[in-house]
Amino acid sequence: MNTWRNASLAVTAAALLALTTACGQEQGPTSPNGQPVGNAAAQAPADSGYGSDGGYGSDVGADSAPKEAGQLAVWDSKKLGEVLTDSEGFTLYRFDKDTAEPPKSNCEGDCAKTWPVVAAGNATAAAGTDAGLIGEVTRADGTKQLTVGGWPMYRYAKDTGPGETNGQGVGGTWFVSAPDGKKAVANADGADAGQPADLAGLSVRKDPKLGDIVVDKRGMTVYRFKKDSAWPMKSACTGDCLEKWPVVSPVSKNDVDGVTTKGFVTFNRPDGIKQQSIDCWPVYTFSGDAKPGDTNGQGVGGTWYAVSPEAKLVGAPK
Repeated sequence: MNTWRNASLAVTAAALLALTTACGQEQGPTSPNGQPVGNAAAQAPADSGYGSDGGYGSDVGADSAPKEAGQLAVWDSKKLGEVLTDSEGFTLYRFDKDTAEPPKSNCEGDCAKTWPVVAAGNATAAAGTDAGLIGEVTRADGTKQLTVGGWPMYRYAKDTGPGETNGQGVGGTWFVSAPDGKKAVANADGADAGQPADLAGLSVRKDPKLGDIVVDKRGMTVYRFKKDSAWPMKSACTGDCLEKWPVVSPVSKNDVDGVTTKGFVTFNRPDGIKQQSIDCWPVYTFSGDAKPGDTNGQGVGGTWYAVSPEAKLVGAPK
C-alpha cells in the first residue's frame, strides 16, 4: 500500500512541477499575472456549436456582462480587405438591420447569444484610424454597446480564435466590420494590393539582409525590444511607445508556420492589452514599416530588432 501511495504522490508532484515550470516551457498554463493564456485557455473546437468557445458562445447570456474590446486593431485579409478586431484578435461584425444614424441595435435575446455585443468602455482606436469614429449606443436593456462609425459592434459565437471570420455573410445581414464601421471590402481583384496571400498568423520571411525573420499575417516585420524581459514577462514599451510599436495581437498556436511555439503565450499587459509572445518575449510591429518587406524598425535606438524564428534578436550586437 505504501509503495502504491508513494508512486501516486510522485506522479502528482511531477505533474505539478510541469505546470509550474518557468514561462520558457511550451504552453505554460498562465501568464505572469495568473490569467489563462494562449492555447492553455480552454477553447471549444470550431464545430462544437456554441459551447465555451473563448467566452463568445451561448454561455454569453443576459446574466453575463458584455466583454469590452480594449485596443482595437486592423489586419489585412486577402478576401475581405481591412478587418477590425478587438485586443485579442477576434473579428468584429456589424448587422444590416441595425442603424448608424442614429445608432441603434436590433439584435436582442437569442440573437445576442449568437452575436455577443461588444461593450463600450475601454475601446481604443486602432493605430492609424480615426478615433472620432469610436462611440457608444444605449441598448434596450440599458447597457452600453461599442459603435464604430455609428454601427453597433458584435463578435460571433462560432469564431473560436483570432483571425477567424466565420460570421461573414451569415443570413445575408452580418458582415465583417472595416476600421470605419462600414462593411469590409477587398479590392476589386479579390486581393489586397501589395499583401502576400494567405500567410499564417506568424510565419517566416527570408530577408536579403537579415536572413530568416518573423512576420505577421500581413507580412509585416515582427520586432523585439531589448528593454523587455521574458521571465518575469514584462514590457517596457508603454503609453506613447505603443503608438510607434503596436503589439502583435494574440495568434492561435495552430496558425503558426516555421516559428517556435516554445513559450508561445498571451501576455496580459497591465494596461489591459493582450499581446503575443514568442519564447515568452513580447513582440511588436513598427508603425514606420509601410508595407510587407520593410524593416525600418531594425536597430532603432539600439534597442529594437527583428525577431528570428527562434525568438532571438536578429543583428543585435553581442
